[in-house]
Amino acid sequence: MENNSQKATFAGGCFWCQDAVFRMLKGVESVTSGYSGGDIENPTYEQVTRGDTGHLEAIQIEYNPDEVSYNDLLEIFWTSHNPTQAGGQGSDMGPQYEAVILYHNDEQKDLAESSKKNLEDESVYDKPIVTKVLPFKNFYPAEGYHQDYYNKNTSAPYCSIVINPKIEKIKELFSEKLKNIE
Repeated sequence: MENNSQKATFAGGCFWCQDAVFRMLKGVESVTSGYSGGDIENPTYEQVTRGDTGHLEAIQIEYNPDEVSYNDLLEIFWTSHNPTQAGGQGSDMGPQYEAVILYHNDEQKDLAESSKKNLEDESVYDKPIVTKVLPFKNFYPAEGYHQDYYNKNTSAPYCSIVINPKIEKIKELFSEKLKNIE
């Protein structure tokens, strides 16, 4: 199973939110919060939050495509962020919080662009989709306290106010794709 693992990288606002959502999925072997796309090697949270490093807060997922497809991951991603909000997500604003699908190969690029086009063609949203589809450039894991943040801090106000509604939405819409949790 380990040899069959593939990677997917998504930026959709605060990485704590995306991390919490994708950890719930069957076939997801690991989720790492980190920084992607910029030119500074091994950036710190403090550097990235300034908004001038070119890095996005992102997650890198290792998954087993025999258990969860890239299309499934895309479907969850589109549902777990607001693809019509430019400049960030919710109250997390700035270039480091923009929503981007960072594809690792041509197949991922084609699937990501196709899924975005389908949403646009079906007029799923009443505003234009601004989530970008860009080539993967790099990924640097965030500091340890950012990893699995939600599960370590479920009673923190940000988790209760911002992350819990996303998790409940995913549980409601995709229960058949979730690991046995709770």
